[in-house]
Amino acid sequence: MKLTAPRALALAIASAFALHTAHAAAPAPRAQNAYLSQADAFARSARIANVDYLVDLTITGKETFSGTTTLTFNLKDASSPLTIDLDKATIKTLTVNGKEVKPEYNNWFITLQPKDLVKGKNTVVVSYDRPHSTNGEGLHRMVDPVDKRVYTYTHFEPAAAHQMFALFDQPDLKGTYSLTVTVPKDWVVVSTGRETKVEDVGADSKRWTFPTTKKLSAYNFEVAAGPYQVWEDTSGKYPMRLFSRQSVASQIKPQEWFRYTKAGLAFFDEYFGVPYQFNKYDQLLVPDFLYGAMENAGAVTFAEGGFMFRAEMTTAQKHNLAGVIMHEMAHQWFGDLVTMKWWNGLWLNESFASFMGTLATAEATEFKDAWQAFYSQGKQAAYAQDSRATTHPIEVPVPSSQSAFDNIDAITYSKGASTLKQLRHLLGEDVFRKGVHNYLVKYQFKNATLQDFIGSLGEAAHRDLSAWTKQWLYEPGVNTIAANYSCKGGKIDSFTIDQRGTAKFPTLREQRVQVASFKMKDGQLVLDKNVPVIYNGAKTAVKGLVGSACPDLVYPNYQDWGFAKVVLDQRSFETARNHLAGVEDPLLRAMLWQSLWDGVRDGKLPLNDYMAVVFKNLPGEKDYTLLTDVTGKVARAKGLMDAMGVDNAWSRQTRKDLEAMAWDRAVAAKGNDNFQRLWFNLYVGVTSTPEGLARLAAVLDGSAKVDGLTINQDLRWNIIYALNRYNYAGAAELVKAEQERDKSDAGQARAIAATAVRPDPAVKAEWLGTVTDLQTKLPFSKVRTAMGSLYTPEQRELSEKTAEQRLAQLPELDKKGSTVYIRAYSNSLIPYACTAASVKRLEDAAAKMKDLSPATRRALLDSVEDDQLCLTVKNALTAK
Repeated sequence: MKLTAPRALALAIASAFALHTAHAAAPAPRAQNAYLSQADAFARSARIANVDYLVDLTITGKETFSGTTTLTFNLKDASSPLTIDLDKATIKTLTVNGKEVKPEYNNWFITLQPKDLVKGKNTVVVSYDRPHSTNGEGLHRMVDPVDKRVYTYTHFEPAAAHQMFALFDQPDLKGTYSLTVTVPKDWVVVSTGRETKVEDVGADSKRWTFPTTKKLSAYNFEVAAGPYQVWEDTSGKYPMRLFSRQSVASQIKPQEWFRYTKAGLAFFDEYFGVPYQFNKYDQLLVPDFLYGAMENAGAVTFAEGGFMFRAEMTTAQKHNLAGVIMHEMAHQWFGDLVTMKWWNGLWLNESFASFMGTLATAEATEFKDAWQAFYSQGKQAAYAQDSRATTHPIEVPVPSSQSAFDNIDAITYSKGASTLKQLRHLLGEDVFRKGVHNYLVKYQFKNATLQDFIGSLGEAAHRDLSAWTKQWLYEPGVNTIAANYSCKGGKIDSFTIDQRGTAKFPTLREQRVQVASFKMKDGQLVLDKNVPVIYNGAKTAVKGLVGSACPDLVYPNYQDWGFAKVVLDQRSFETARNHLAGVEDPLLRAMLWQSLWDGVRDGKLPLNDYMAVVFKNLPGEKDYTLLTDVTGKVARAKGLMDAMGVDNAWSRQTRKDLEAMAWDRAVAAKGNDNFQRLWFNLYVGVTSTPEGLARLAAVLDGSAKVDGLTINQDLRWNIIYALNRYNYAGAAELVKAEQERDKSDAGQARAIAATAVRPDPAVKAEWLGTVTDLQTKLPFSKVRTAMGSLYTPEQRELSEKTAEQRLAQLPELDKKGSTVYIRAYSNSLIPYACTAASVKRLEDAAAKMKDLSPATRRALLDSVEDDQLCLTVKNALTAK
C-alpha cells in the first residue's frame, strides 16, 4: 500500500501505541504460516527474558544435517501457549522442563502448551534433522564443481536462523550462544568466537567447541564449516583471519583485506570511543551468497563474486573492497552491539553503516575521494528511487518478517546515509560524534529504537530533533533546489534558494548546504564565492552572495553536503554543457555530469546532445573515480539507445563513434592499467557493430592485441558474452570451449549467462522454462544469473514474444516463489519495450494485479515508470 507522508507517520505512531497496549493483553494465537508478525514478536518478547542457547550440530557434508538445541529462558507467565521457531525440520525428540512431549509442529514453529511450561526458568531441548538450504539462507550447502569439496555457511537475516536451529527468531530477544559442531576431520569451523577446543570423534570426525558468546540477536550469529583455506594476521590490536574455498584461493588478495581491516578497526575504536567487542575479526568469502556481505558478529561473510580477481586489482576494485569491509565493520558496533528492536529499524542499521563506512574509507585508507564515489554511486541511486511514485519514507512500518526486506533499497542505504551526513553538517561533527558515542554506551548489548538514537543526538546538541525527524525520516520524496538570482551592473543584486517538492510529496525540509558561484577565466571555471546556508521553506535568501560578481555558474549544493536534486539555472546549465573540461574540482565536475544526465532522464536534454558532450569531454578525463562514474552513464545511454530501437544515421554513427572512442582510449592508456582496463571494459560493453565484434573475436583468439592489456579469464568471459549477445558467428562454440578451460563455479555461471543471452527463440524458451520452474534443481544463484541475461535491451522483438506470458505468470510466481526468487524475477523479467503500447500493457497489468505482495507490486509500478522514462528520452531525440 502506498502511503502519504502524514499517513505513514500516523500509522507508525498508532502501530507503536497498539504494540505497547498489546503487551497488557493475552496474546492471540499465532498465525499458521512461515512468518512472524511484529505483534506476535512483541507479545512473545514481553513474556521472555534471559535467553541462552546451547547449539550442537553434526554436519557431514551430505545434503542433511542434524542438531540439538537446548533453550533456557525465563518466562513471565505460563498462562498461554509459547512458540519456538524451527523451519522444515524432522523433529526426533522434544523435551520441555525434563519431560518428553509430543511435538505440536507445523513445519514453521513448535507450539508449547501452558501445562508443560512454568513461570520462571524453563529448559527446552529439541533434537532434529533438516536438509541444508541451497538458496543462500539458513545453513547453506554448496559442492565445489572443481574439486567436489563441500562448503557450508549461514545467513540468518532477516529471520532465517530457524532454518538451522530452534529459537526465538526475532531481533529483540537477544541471547547467548554456546556452540559445538561435529564435522569431517579436514574441515574448519568458524563462528562468532574463536574455538576453545577441537577434539577427535572417531577416525573421521572432529568436534569443535566454542565459548559462550555475548548477547546477540540471532541474525548476527554465524556458523561456517568446510575445508576452507585460511589466512591469518596478528599485526593489529585484534587477530584477523580470512577464509575462502580452496579452489579460488589464488584469486584472493589477503594482504589487501588485512590492510583495510586493520585500519578500519583502529579507526572505529577511536571514533566510537567503545572498543571492538568480539575479540577476533574473521571474514569469509562464500559461494552463492544472496547479498554483497553480512555483518555477523566476529565472522563477516562476503559474496565471492565481488571480491575474487584473476588479475591485479584495479583501484576501483580496491576501493570497493575497502568500502564494503568498512560498512560491515561499522555494523559490529551499530547493529551487532546495539540492535534494532524490530525490522522497521533495519534502515538505520544500514544507513549508519553506509555513512560510517564511507567516512572510514575516506579517513583511514588511501581513498580520500570516497565521498565523491558515494555521490556518484549510492546517492544517485537514492535520488532516482526517491523520485519514483513508489518511493517510501526512510522509516516504515514492517508488519511481519515476510516484509522485512520490502523496503531494502537505495532509500534504506543511501538516502538514509545522506540524511545522516547532512545531519552531521547541521549539528556539527563533534556534537554528532558525541551523540553516537553516548548511544552506543547506553544501549550496548541491548535493543534500541530510532527515538533512542535521535534522542542521544538531540541531547548532545541540546536541540529538539522531532521536527527534523518528521521531515526527513517519516515523509518520502526528494526535493529539488535551484538558485534564483538576478544581476545588475555585473553584480548579484538578489539571490534565493528555491526549494520545491512535488504534488504527491510536497514536504519542504531544513538543511545546511553550501552555495557557490563561479566565473570563467582563461577557459577555467574558478570559484568566486562560497556561502554556507541553512535553508528551510520555499525560499531562503542568501545575503552573502549579494554584491558578488555575476556568475557564469552557480551550484547550490557545493561539496555535496545536502540531499536534494539540483536544478541548474539556464546560464549554469549552458556553462556546464560547454565547459565541463574547464571544471577543476572533480566532485563538482561529477555533479555537473549528473545534472546533464538528469536532463536526459527528464526529457530536457536530448540524448543526441548528451552524447555530443561525451565525445567532446570524456576522452580527456583524468580523474579515475569520475571516469568510472561517467563511463557507467555512457553504458546506460547505449542501453537506452538499444531499448528505443532507433535505427537511423545518428544512431548508427553514434555506435561507431562510441566504439572508436573506447578502443582508442584503451590503446592510448598503455602503461596506466586502471584506465586501460576501464576503457577496454567499456569497449566490450558497448560494442555491437560487425566490425567491433570481429575485433573482439580477434582479441579473444590472440590475433589482435591491446598493447599492455592482459586478457584474463574474466575478460575472456566478458568478450564471449558480448559475442553471444549479438549472435557472432561461432559464439555458441566459444562457450563450450571456454567451459573446458574454466571449470570453476564462476565459469559455470558465466557460461549460463553467455548462453541465456543468445538471441535465439529456442534458447530463450528453454531458459525461461527453467527459471520459472519453482522445482528446478539448478541452484538459485544460477537461476538468478540466467534471469539477468535473458532479455537485454536490444532484444526487444524476442522479449515481446514472451512478454504476455511473463506478465501473466507474475501473480502465481509471486504467490508461490520465495521472497528472494520473486525479487530477482520482478527485477529482471517484467517486460517493457519503450513504446506507448508497452506502457499501456504495464499500466493495465498494474490496474489488474492489485493483490501482489508489496515488493512485487512496487517492481511492477517501477517498470511502468522505467518504460515511460525510456519513451520520454526517445521522444526528446532531435534526430529521429
